[in-house]
Amino acid sequence: MNTLTIFLGMVGPWQIAVVVVLVLLLFGGKKIPELMRGLGGGIKEFKNASKEDEKDAPNEGEKK
Repeated sequence: MNTLTIFLGMVGPWQIAVVVVLVLLLFGGKKIPELMRGLGGGIKEFKNASKEDEKDAPNEGEKK
């Protein structure tokens, strides 16, 4: 059995609630939207960079 499957099977609603409460206590309600915006922007930049890399890289199976 996969370790990730075992881990995800052990996470329940109480554990998720505890994590949410801890995040709220550590960062505060006003800071969380700013953190999520930054995370979303980082993911967007990563996707754009990977798409550009795929376009720039020559196909390995292609013969010249």
